[in-house]
Amino acid sequence: MGSLSIQQLQEMITNTIKAQYEGSSNTSGLYSKPYSKKIDALRMPRGYQPPKFMQFDGKGNPKQHVAHFVETCNNAGTEGDYLAKQFVRSLKGNAF
Repeated sequence: MGSLSIQQLQEMITNTIKAQYEGSSNTSGLYSKPYSKKIDALRMPRGYQPPKFMQFDGKGNPKQHVAHFVETCNNAGTEGDYLAKQFVRSLKGNAF
């Protein structure tokens, strides 16, 4: 199974956050996830304990948040597509 590179994940997350605050160009009003269905279907390994990370509420620097998120997850052994699956847990409030 192929996985997202850290660069691809950072770009995907940054673009999604930017679109949220700048107004999405999607005028249809339908919600579209910025990642593939295979990531939704991905199961976390048995016994997986998600790392604790600071949640981003839309204030501050989104690139800094992504960098901190990636570093925290990588230190806990989470990488590739699992990063995309876990990212939503790092958001709160308007950023979610």
